[in-house]
Amino acid sequence: MSNCIFCKIVAGEIASNKVYEDDVMVAIKDAGPVAPVHVLLMPKEHADSLLDVKPEVMEHIMSKVGEIAEKLGVKESGFRIVINTGEDGQQSVKHLHVHLIGGKQLGWPPC
Repeated sequence: MSNCIFCKIVAGEIASNKVYEDDVMVAIKDAGPVAPVHVLLMPKEHADSLLDVKPEVMEHIMSKVGEIAEKLGVKESGFRIVINTGEDGQQSVKHLHVHLIGGKQLGWPPC
């Protein structure tokens, strides 16, 4: 999608701080972190939201959560996974992205 900021990041047109990349996905540090560890895991192939992503792509992304959490030092202490979907779900970019948040005691509820 030509005007999607995350597609531009995936294509290397916009600089980002990548923490993980493979042929299916990329993980980048969030530009506005809410915790010491806040990364976005996104598919390289554009999908507007969780409702549009291919199941095998979502399965791949979720299978990498533990590896990325370990690399970022939050696997043992714990972390939160958040997927915002749609306007009421506060999805700010219409390209599926999974927030991995940790590095401190997180509050509840998240809203």
